[in-house]
Formats: sequence, structure tokens, C-alpha cells
Amino acid sequence: MDWTLPLDYAAIERILPHRYPFLLVDRITELEVDKRILGIKNVSLSERYLSHETNGSRVLPPTILTEAVAQVGAIMILAKPENRQQLIYLRGIERVRYRRPVHPGDVVEIEAVVLRLRSRMGLLKGVARVDGKAVIDGTMTFALGPSLT
Repeated sequence: MDWTLPLDYAAIERILPHRYPFLLVDRITELEVDKRILGIKNVSLSERYLSHETNGSRVLPPTILTEAVAQVGAIMILAKPENRQQLIYLRGIERVRYRRPVHPGDVVEIEAVVLRLRSRMGLLKGVARVDGKAVIDGTMTFALGPSLT
């Protein structure tokens, strides 16, 4: 597979098993294997999982935003050649804080950084930003397992 940056939606589909509407990453712009990754999620009004705030505006639910951060982190882990034929499992999330709502039209920049990495498990810190301001941050534990195919 060609890992020339930026990775577009089609390249991301070759990495992750997720498909529309569950694939939440639109582009990968930076990647340092086993260190750091930066991805983009464009939020559009046509997304079916948008919810309503009390004032009637539509927002991206925090759970969907959390999953987008996890998917960006998964791409970084699966970029390593020995991990490419494996599945990545989210084992837990900790200290997740939702800072502000994300609305249609926002471009979410998602960064994941490796805190600890072992052969089959690891810990990542994820931060998503809109216009340079954090909208979510937290840590996630993952494990690698064999592919189901």
C-alpha cells in the first residue's frame, strides 16, 4: 500500500475496516510511525448522527468525536508494517474531557501521540481541535489482535 501523505479517504479505507457512515476520518496529513499522527474530520450538515443542543443548533455527539480520535490513533498503529494485517481493539478510554461543541462546517484536527507502546498493547493521548482550540482530549488504551479473515 502507498503511504504517501496526505492519505485520502480511499487510502484510509484500505487501512481501517470501518466504512461509511462509521469511518470518521477524512484525511491524514502528518504521520510519524510509533510517535504521532495528525488527521482531519470535516463535519457536514448531512451527517446522520448529528444531535440537537437545547438551543436547536446541531452538534457532533461527544461519543462520535471520541471514536474519530480512536480511529486516527489506530491508523498510526497500523502504519507499522508488522501490524498491517492485524485488528486494533480499543480497550479503554480515560480522562476524556469534552471542552466545547463541534458544529457542522467545523474542521476538526485530530492529533494522537504515543505515551507507551509495547508489542501488543499501548497507550495514546488524543486531542481534537477546532480553530486551534481543544474540543476533546483524553487517553486511550488499545490492544492488537489477529485479523478475523
